[in-house]
Amino acid sequence: MGANMSNERATRAKYTLEFKQEAVRQVKAGRAASVVAKTLGMPKASLTNWVRSEVNGELGVAADGKPASVVTPEQAEIARLRAEVARLKMERDIVKKAAAYFAQDALQGTPGSGR
Repeated sequence: MGANMSNERATRAKYTLEFKQEAVRQVKAGRAASVVAKTLGMPKASLTNWVRSEVNGELGVAADGKPASVVTPEQAEIARLRAEVARLKMERDIVKKAAAYFAQDALQGTPGSGR
């Protein structure tokens, strides 16, 4: 197992600037970084680094101080759509949980349920 794991190196995901900006926007809007990261399927540590970089005015700046590479309109649209899908999935899950909660509450309140 150990030898197999050493041969498999984790590839580092690359995110567009727009994706990073949308993730940071969600955190700054009040959502927990852990929730945003989980929803977007990314490490929380990356997101907190992006938030810190954005606060310092460094988000979108490469390590050499130059602006980050230009993003094509297609990449920007993909990033926007991914963020939208993640938001909609989160909303759907909230509605599912609320519906299950209220259904359980209604069942417990029916006659003969022992309540």
